[in-house]
Amino acid sequence: MKELLQNPLQFIEANGEKFIKFFIVGLSSFFIDMGLTYFAKERLKLNNYAANTVGFVLSSGYNFTLNRMWTFQNHDEQIGMQLVKYGGVMVVALFISNSIIYLLTEKAKLNFYFAKLSAICVMMIWTFTANNLFTFSR
Repeated sequence: MKELLQNPLQFIEANGEKFIKFFIVGLSSFFIDMGLTYFAKERLKLNNYAANTVGFVLSSGYNFTLNRMWTFQNHDEQIGMQLVKYGGVMVVALFISNSIIYLLTEKAKLNFYFAKLSAICVMMIWTFTANNLFTFSR
């Protein structure tokens, strides 16, 4: 965390390959998340926040597995502790996501799916940094 705060550009440059892999995993996860969110909102008639949570939570397991194995190439035997750390990171991410969705849909009166996409972009920065420095750090 110290290196990120001292020199953010150097941190990004040093972790560029990981970030590209993280982005690829995130892009594939995006389709799972949006598909499940759409199904929960439009077919099951869940409210915005419940639908967002369904898509987010169900796509997170996929995301954890691919990021652990491919992005961060972490094969630590303490997978249980990593899951706990990842869960904490994702709880914060879900709070960020639902907060952004609230602000953009309720206050700015923007489309729900635009709000969700905006939230995903912000969460990507948080989740990459937190998972790189905390969940999958060696």
